[in-house]
Amino acid sequence: DYSLIAELVKEKVKAIICLGTDNRKIHEAFGNIVNPIVNTGSTSEAVHAAFHFSEKGDVVLLSPACASFDLFKNYEDRGNQFKNAVKEL
Repeated sequence: DYSLIAELVKEKVKAIICLGTDNRKIHEAFGNIVNPIVNTGSTSEAVHAAFHFSEKGDVVLLSPACASFDLFKNYEDRGNQFKNAVKEL
């Protein structure tokens, strides 16, 4: 239930970058709160989008909010792909 964090997201989040295919609930929950919400198909694409929307001093948070079994072997693989994509910027 994303409504529990809606106020915090409204106050703190400047962009949401979704990774994967099942992002409908995130768009429904935050579509009127955050602009932009961007869909991406890979960790590298997501990190590049986050880099594009961020400014010096911003924080980019990897915050898995949905299952991602189709994209990663496990949580360690997800974290490693994120770290590698950041290093490649």
